[in-house]
Amino acid sequence: MISAEPAKSGTLVRDFTASIVVFLVAMPLCMGIAIASGVPPEKGLITGIIGGLVVGAFAGSPLQVSGPAAGLAVIVFELVRDQGLSALGPILVLAGAIQVVAGIFRLGGWFRAISPAVVHGMLAGIGVLIVVGQYHVLFDAKPLSNGLENLAAMPGRLLGLSPSSIEATEIALLLGLLTIAIMLAWEKLRPASLKLLPAALLGVAASTLIAWGMDLGVTRVSVPENIFAAITLPNASFFSRWIDPAVITAALAIAFIASAETLLSAAAVDRMHDGVRTNYNKELRAQGIGNLLCGLAGALPMTGVIVRSSANVQAGAQTRLSTILHGAWILAFVALLPWLLREIPMAALGAVLVVTGARLVNFNHARHLFRDYGLLPVAIWAVTLILVVAEDLLTGVLVGIALSLLELVPHFRRLGLKVDRQQDEGLQTIALSGSATFVALPKLSDALESVSGGGPVRLDLTHLSAVDHTCAELMKDWLQRRRAGGGQVELSGATGKMAAFA
Repeated sequence: MISAEPAKSGTLVRDFTASIVVFLVAMPLCMGIAIASGVPPEKGLITGIIGGLVVGAFAGSPLQVSGPAAGLAVIVFELVRDQGLSALGPILVLAGAIQVVAGIFRLGGWFRAISPAVVHGMLAGIGVLIVVGQYHVLFDAKPLSNGLENLAAMPGRLLGLSPSSIEATEIALLLGLLTIAIMLAWEKLRPASLKLLPAALLGVAASTLIAWGMDLGVTRVSVPENIFAAITLPNASFFSRWIDPAVITAALAIAFIASAETLLSAAAVDRMHDGVRTNYNKELRAQGIGNLLCGLAGALPMTGVIVRSSANVQAGAQTRLSTILHGAWILAFVALLPWLLREIPMAALGAVLVVTGARLVNFNHARHLFRDYGLLPVAIWAVTLILVVAEDLLTGVLVGIALSLLELVPHFRRLGLKVDRQQDEGLQTIALSGSATFVALPKLSDALESVSGGGPVRLDLTHLSAVDHTCAELMKDWLQRRRAGGGQVELSGATGKMAAFA
């Protein structure tokens, strides 16, 4: 009993400090993503509060942080542009209900079966759209209606600058560039003692101080005096929007994309720590509840987000308390200090999103796919990216998923996966036979995660005729996590892409 109390006290301290770090990371992102989505910044703050206080309490991934995500900014922007802000609430309520039902029927594992090439291609396309859209915000201008128009208008913004006179446009651009420079420099040069101080916060704070101190005439963030005034409750026509096929399609798209991004983020968070593993169906239900509430409040959709989640883990969080507290800090800040938010230049938040979007375009992932799995996954990645930018998010994802079906063609006659578990004198053996393709990923994931204790394990792949890159990545992550935790894993019968992990 004597030793347990200090341990509990230490956990509380680490959760408390981690929650402050996540709060500082989340604040500029919540507002910036809202602006990139074409809605007022307070809508993003409400989503961040719900993601912390509500989803944090029910999440199946205790250390994952939920809130507005850059991955949904593009689709929300298009929805608000085409159907109006009033349609967003009904869409989110329906999307949240779909997620809750999917969690109840234990469909969480199937979202993980989406090819990593599709997911990373989607994120890269979103990154391109965010960069070309927020580029215009750096000039104190609004983004245009689609990615190709934003891309075509980029040279004109630069050519429209006046080198002889410094007006509001030039000042805004300088503030945006200053924000980007501080973010990049801080991440390269910051001392170890200050590694948890977020670069985005530092960049936005510096630009805000300069704009305030010099009384610069640039566009600033607009937030209401009372955050609760930003909540838009359902009206009489709210539920009647569900008879519109476009609303139903949008709800399905948001539920699908938000769930995939959340569960893939949760899998990444699991690789960062040795604590409680994610319960994917519970996490899906919690996200559904969060999106239901966001819809009823007229806020942005949410997902589990890797940037805030990784900050949470790196700051030493131990339990879900850190996630819950970060939502409380956002609520306290916007309730008590709204005047401070109104001093932030829009160009500074645009700069944060430019850096965030650029980092979503991860060419290293494409190189990794080509090196380890060949040309087809890279082609899927590239086609998904191009279609997200040139057409729309849903088209890119659906075509990417359709292309990923080509990986099944060589194994069409033998798609089944058989799992045989044996226990022999302390050695657990999992023997796989058949084809390990993404259609069998939930079964494979359940088999691997069912391995209990830290005793030795033998994974027998002798009779496995095929492994696609989705299942190969899953097995690789499981092997690395098991071995990093001190577990002994013997890999037998591995060939091809799995031989490197033996």
